[in-house]
Amino acid sequence: MEFEIVGEITDIETIEVGTAIRELPRLRRHYGVGRWRKLKGVATIRLASGTIRRAELHWYEAHGIGRKELKRKRYLD
Repeated sequence: MEFEIVGEITDIETIEVGTAIRELPRLRRHYGVGRWRKLKGVATIRLASGTIRRAELHWYEAHGIGRKELKRKRYLD
């Protein structure tokens, strides 16, 4: 990851669930079978350069497996 989450993630929304996720076969192959969801939220992050910014994040999550593949989508400040 080229960033670190500094605060907590807020405004969490579910984008896709189950078979609606295009990456579902890959997620199951790499991390295991679970009820996979694609989520988005807003958090304060620290970039590799040390800059602190607010950004929208997307990630995949399944019960018992946890949060995987966090991606920064856009800056909000």
